[in-house]
Amino acid sequence: MEKENQNGKKEHAFVSFVVNEAEYKTLTNKMYETRKPYEPKNPNLLRAFMPGNIPEMSKKKGDLVKEGDKLLILEAMKMKNLILAPFDGKIKSVNVKVGDKVSKNHVLVEVTPQKVKK
Repeated sequence: MEKENQNGKKEHAFVSFVVNEAEYKTLTNKMYETRKPYEPKNPNLLRAFMPGNIPEMSKKKGDLVKEGDKLLILEAMKMKNLILAPFDGKIKSVNVKVGDKVSKNHVLVEVTPQKVKK
């Protein structure tokens, strides 16, 4: 990060970080300045953990699911990975269909938690 001083000359600006109650001053680089902001993990969004394709869907929008129910299959590198419901709930949205190719971190399904009668 650069800023202009009183003479119009560019100089590096220091950035302060606090780690365990100790303050550190350091220079940053362009990679740091253009990084994506931190986004906490949302447990309701089921994301693809690797790129692949979707050969099979077991549930659709509006279906009630119990923890461990099969939602879909993510096929990658000739391996079929079952994507299971992480908790009891209702499927709010399905963002893929059979035959889709997905990239890593693509949101596959959104599930809203709720009690499911057994």
